[in-house]
Amino acid sequence: MKAHTQYLTFHTRSEHEYVHITPQVEQIVRQSGIQEGLALVSAMHITAGVYVNDNEEGLIEDIEKWLEKLAPRNPNYKHHQTGETNGDAHLKSMLVHHQVIVPITAGKLDLGPWQRVFYAEFDGRRSKRVLVKVIGE
Repeated sequence: MKAHTQYLTFHTRSEHEYVHITPQVEQIVRQSGIQEGLALVSAMHITAGVYVNDNEEGLIEDIEKWLEKLAPRNPNYKHHQTGETNGDAHLKSMLVHHQVIVPITAGKLDLGPWQRVFYAEFDGRRSKRVLVKVIGE
């Protein structure tokens, strides 16, 4: 059993941004040399997330609208009494979740035909990191 760890760094241009990261994760898996195992992809921030879904036209806008409905921007969050203004970002991160595990088969991510890996940023315009840890043989 061996492990390989790398970090992806993002500096998003907007507060909310969805970044397709499948190609970067695939490259890290190739560099690891691991043929059979798992790739853990984890946002290292509490106002961001990682998810697997389709990279289809309009879907990101639908996801954003859905998250905004469930966790709207709201100046009345108790968290904002601490001087922060990102209460909704924390809630959106919980809905998306902060990490995914993708199987690796024959040295490649074993995703379904339309599945892709995304980084979701909810409190952006600054540098953030994603951990990619590949474990296997």
